Amino acid sequence: MAMARRSRKDNPELLRGKLVELLQGFEHTLKTSDLRRQVQELVPAYHFLRDIGSSLMDGPGTDSGRDRILEYFKRHAGQVLNGAELMVVAGINEYPRRIRELRLEYGWPILSGVTLAEIREAGGEEAESLPQMKPDDYVMTSAERNEDAAERWRVGNQIRKEKIGVKPKILKYMLANLGKEVSGEELRYVANDKSEWARRVRELRTEEGWRITTKTTGRPTLPVGVYVLESAEQAPVHDRQIPDPVRYAAMQRDDYSCIDCKWDSRKDWSASAPRHLELHHIIPHVEGGKNTVENLVTLCNICHDERHRRGEK
Repeated sequence: MAMARRSRKDNPELLRGKLVELLQGFEHTLKTSDLRRQVQELVPAYHFLRDIGSSLMDGPGTDSGRDRILEYFKRHAGQVLNGAELMVVAGINEYPRRIRELRLEYGWPILSGVTLAEIREAGGEEAESLPQMKPDDYVMTSAERNEDAAERWRVGNQIRKEKIGVKPKILKYMLANLGKEVSGEELRYVANDKSEWARRVRELRTEEGWRITTKTTGRPTLPVGVYVLESAEQAPVHDRQIPDPVRYAAMQRDDYSCIDCKWDSRKDWSASAPRHLELHHIIPHVEGGKNTVENLVTLCNICHDERHRRGEK
């Protein structure tokens, strides 16, 4: 079997001239030849287009399609890019595969429109803050890559193959990355690309009490579509019943800071000394205290534990 032709870099203007010349000659073929002949004569035009796209990205480290995609992302970090333009600069058809490699195996934080749609479908406060993206859109949320990406991909690949449900897979992966930022793309991969992954993450947080924070639920500095499992311990049952909008409003009112020690989750967070925000009932839940904004205050987990040890409100 013949190998697929690779795009070839050259002077873009020279390539453009050759393409124009070819298309001008195609006028006669279009009028006089059969379908197959017309298609065959367009194949070189298709190759010229790919070569032009590849040649637009110049400089060192842009020889392969994957390298060109990465460089294009880095030059436009934070901007929503359509798959078609990534295909152009890559000069290859299998650009989605290269994007997948960049985010999963190499640790570049690239979010897809498909993953965003699944987060939105899962509902919750975070869904309302998501940007509008088409399924074939992508955005690099940061120009910094995860240095431990290769090990995380290895662990995720192992969990992905286990004969367990989507939710246990996600929890196992997050426990393996306790306190670390985990992207929705990683969780989707671990879940064997099943669209239910986002709902299962939400269930782990709201129904089973795993302290998973997002941009709108305790860690406003997190990029969209990123999750952190803050603790290996589940929250008490009554804390799991706090609706997301109430949780969000209470933390926003307290400026995402502990009201006791003033620890600010946006300015002073360290994976080596993890601390996270929790909500504390002013009137205890067992005494009839409601899950309302007025009855909740924001505390860090250390001050929260201290209050309960002292039996204070």
